[in-house]
Amino acid sequence: MARVLKVLRTLRNHWKKSALAHCLKIFISNLFPFQEFGRQLILPQEQLRKATVILNPAACNGKANNLFEKNAAPILHLAGMEVKLVKTDYEGQAKKLMELMEHPDLLIVAGGDGTLQEVITGLLRRSDQASFSKIPIGFIPLGSQNSLSQSLHLPTDNRVKNITAATLSILKGETVPLDVLQIKGEKDQPVFALIGLRWGSFRDVATSFSKYWYLGPLKTKAAHWFSTLREWPQNRQASLSFQMPTPRPPDEPTERPPRPWLLRRIIHRLQHFWNPPVEGEVSSPEHWEQKEISTVELSIMTQNRNPAVKRPEDSMVVCMEPDSLTVGEFIAIGSEKVKDPAQCSVKGQQLEASVCQLGLPQGGGFFNIDNEEYEAMPVEVRLLPRKLRFFCSIWTGHRGPSTVQ
Repeated sequence: MARVLKVLRTLRNHWKKSALAHCLKIFISNLFPFQEFGRQLILPQEQLRKATVILNPAACNGKANNLFEKNAAPILHLAGMEVKLVKTDYEGQAKKLMELMEHPDLLIVAGGDGTLQEVITGLLRRSDQASFSKIPIGFIPLGSQNSLSQSLHLPTDNRVKNITAATLSILKGETVPLDVLQIKGEKDQPVFALIGLRWGSFRDVATSFSKYWYLGPLKTKAAHWFSTLREWPQNRQASLSFQMPTPRPPDEPTERPPRPWLLRRIIHRLQHFWNPPVEGEVSSPEHWEQKEISTVELSIMTQNRNPAVKRPEDSMVVCMEPDSLTVGEFIAIGSEKVKDPAQCSVKGQQLEASVCQLGLPQGGGFFNIDNEEYEAMPVEVRLLPRKLRFFCSIWTGHRGPSTVQ
């Protein structure tokens, strides 16, 4: 009792210092939220979670390895996770690594858009992709372009905060299902994307920005203007066939439902015996809509930018920018698409589809698939709804549909 009175007397006599110390304690605990994971006890018979990290050291101009070791690796080890680090040595290696990988408890991709696109392509090309795709995936943004990170975590301009927030989301375990696009040519194996596909003039102009580095903040508008001097109008012709969106089935239960009572199971089997299901029902033929298009740029995007939104249908968004733009409109819309390539202008035509076939002329240029360049060719783009689960920060906000004025 005397000790308690002594503590209370000290708090009364030095209340300012006590209040300051309490505030500092709260500040430090918020500054280092991962400490709570380090304090969790691991029982002797408990198995450590095994995480396989695919790291691209060449990302972020060769700084990715240092960023990972300083900001992400300590948090993973502090949480008592068994981490297997696999570094890629050349472009395309992540696809091959995924073909040989054993089943981990979770998969972590440390890199940019290119590394992530290679990993999911290798994953979904596996013969056992149905079971492997159920493994939760964490994405630690270490690349020069990290488009998916803005959909999974609260956006910030601080790179270190982005890395630590992504790593903490892996420890917290909150996941969100994301759609995947399967993009298949006539001969090649399919490529898979989480963001989308772009084809057209705005994509082509974006590849020339580095030529005008000496113009500073004006290089974006200058690149679009110089491109109109070389060629105008910059219209592309193609054929598009598509099917309408499909109704979204109900979410699968996260927990296995309890087994029904014996009497209910017997009644269910008797009903099945007396009224067997009709076999050989002929499904209605798939209805394709076709159109010839003339556009400045065509994009096919997932709706992963707002993963928390509940939608009645599973669909991807096809945007066709008009072929009647003026030079000023071309420069203005192109400059906005640099900030967000998924934007569709007010004059653009949008439609939703579950699968589409894109027919292109010979010498159609190049695609951008998740910001990676591929030779353009006739392709079929099919939506795989809610195919993969990614770790995300716990937040319910979302961004509404984006348009360019």
